[in-house]
Amino acid sequence: MLTAAQVLAQNNFGDTRTGGLAGPMGLFLILVLAAATVLLIRNMNSRLRRLPDRFPQQDPPVAPDRADAAVVDPTDGKRAKDSSSAAPTGRQQRRNG
Repeated sequence: MLTAAQVLAQNNFGDTRTGGLAGPMGLFLILVLAAATVLLIRNMNSRLRRLPDRFPQQDPPVAPDRADAAVVDPTDGKRAKDSSSAAPTGRQQRRNG
């Protein structure tokens, strides 16, 4: 009969499973995740290259016609100046960098 000291003294912390599949399966999952990441990065880069350098200016939303609503134009009819410079295209980035 086993005593409590003998049960506690047994070392069951090692690899008790035969045929250990955890290592190869972990490697397979890492390779699948790496391939998916590479494909996603390529896809997003191609989508970003197809975007225009600048988007057309959008008109402000039209306010509903109400007799008691006063519409105030914060720009006083002047267009706001855009201080940003044009972004380089993909061709310019490859040429410069």
